[in-house]
Amino acid sequence: MAKIQMKTPIVEMDGDEMTRVLWQWIKEDLILPYVDLKTEYYDLGLPERDRTEDAVTVAAAEANRRLGVGVKCATITPNAQRVEEYKLKKMWKSPNGTIRRILDGTVFRAPILAKGITPYIPGWKKPIVLARHAYGDVYAGVETRAAAGDKAYLLVEGENGEVKEKLLIHDFARGGGIVQSVHNLDASIASFARSCFNYALDLKMPLWFATKDTISKTYDHRFKDIFAEIFEKEYKEKFAAAGIEYMYTLIDDAVARIVRSEGGVLWACKNYDGDVMSDMVATAYGSLGMMTSVLVSPEGNYEFEAAHGTVTRHYYKHLKGEETSTNSVATIFAWTGALAKRGELDGIPTLTEFAKKLERSTVETIESGEMTGDLVPLFRAEGVQPKKLNSREFLLAVKKRLEA
Repeated sequence: MAKIQMKTPIVEMDGDEMTRVLWQWIKEDLILPYVDLKTEYYDLGLPERDRTEDAVTVAAAEANRRLGVGVKCATITPNAQRVEEYKLKKMWKSPNGTIRRILDGTVFRAPILAKGITPYIPGWKKPIVLARHAYGDVYAGVETRAAAGDKAYLLVEGENGEVKEKLLIHDFARGGGIVQSVHNLDASIASFARSCFNYALDLKMPLWFATKDTISKTYDHRFKDIFAEIFEKEYKEKFAAAGIEYMYTLIDDAVARIVRSEGGVLWACKNYDGDVMSDMVATAYGSLGMMTSVLVSPEGNYEFEAAHGTVTRHYYKHLKGEETSTNSVATIFAWTGALAKRGELDGIPTLTEFAKKLERSTVETIESGEMTGDLVPLFRAEGVQPKKLNSREFLLAVKKRLEA
């Protein structure tokens, strides 16, 4: 059978450790035999980021803006131990943070549901989609240490250098400590709001947004106000026509409501809240390996990735020649998301259809009882005995179902 032809390349961002190994196998087993794959390749593995002084990450993000669709493998964000392990020039920043800053998008994460994988919270019957603001906050923070006797100030200067505001953060007279500043932009918050409102309309899902404006009366309250202003002016009537609601509440109340809910909600969070809560939601649904993640920019650019890390422990076993059983579902869905979107944008329905078939084949493989080791303890289906497959065996089982 002739391979499906592509018109425009996808930006391919390779990554680190075990996910880098899976990346190549997924292409070899599930994509290249069926698609005349066109990509613009960038190696975002930690050695290459160090060699290029992270210029490769910036180039990949700019390529994503130019070509519109990208797919990214999981990457290492180095800490002190990784700096020593890889003999790095410095502790490079998160590649995801850099890409999100350049694209100024919103990250949407949703669980991949399969019959037999029961959520840890049994009341969750429908997907909870998490929208994470992908700009600013602690990920673009500036921080330092303060010695005993120091005073730390928040200083705002005007264009001509005049001091507009000088606020004492803390007098460290009684001993040293630490200081951190964070920022955000009205324009980025507005883009975040519109992305969330539009996504809710596309999914026909109610939208909940939460901050802590009772404590952060300027910073978090600004988020609340911008969302409210845009909703009233641009989306109130659209939501009413779609039969869905927009609700603002405090972040702690949102957590309580989410736990008690049946799901079926788009939950919008600030950057750090979204980082934490997306892992909570993914794990509660069964596994971090069973969650999609897509960054959507205001200009309509898309970057698809897995919502988990590089699976370091399995990688070290792989290097020793030992067998691993690593969940590749989220990485498969990163590729299918990118291929489906490329097909949609370029008017290639066969490419989009192929991506959807590969997704169904992946889920049906699990539902039939064939899965990686992390899912076996979670699987409960009458008359089906789960079978643990190794990393490559699972991909080949998906391939067999796809071809059938």
